[in-house]
Amino acid sequence: MKRAWILPVLLVVCGSASAAGLLLRGSPGTAAALLLVFVLLAGVNSPLIFPRSIDALEAQRRSAVDGRPVVFWRPGCTYCMRLRIRLGRDARRLYWVDIWRDTAGAAAVRAANDGNETVPTVLLAGQAYTNPDPAWVREQLSSPA
Repeated sequence: MKRAWILPVLLVVCGSASAAGLLLRGSPGTAAALLLVFVLLAGVNSPLIFPRSIDALEAQRRSAVDGRPVVFWRPGCTYCMRLRIRLGRDARRLYWVDIWRDTAGAAAVRAANDGNETVPTVLLAGQAYTNPDPAWVREQLSSPA
């Protein structure tokens, strides 16, 4: 849990320190703008933009029942953010597993990627796809299961 929040917290702390320095130099507008940028970066890099994560075993069980893909991800991953943002509202229809919170999920990703924790890894019908195109993932949601 704590590991997922390291980068967002560091961004807010660094932004606050930089903004405080600018504020002391008499640039309140620039300080506010800089702080806003850092807070937005922290938000994008936080687990908050992703649907609620579940554990890998539960995600795989649910996927076997309804055929929806399982996405293994981690906070701070730009490719995971790209997938999440490009899927838009459809992202809620997938099962998301945070590999930093779930050791079984991390193990599944390593097994699918020759020992590497490369994310996003999408598991669909027992087949793993590493960093798939978001359009392809969306197609999998609309195709009959």
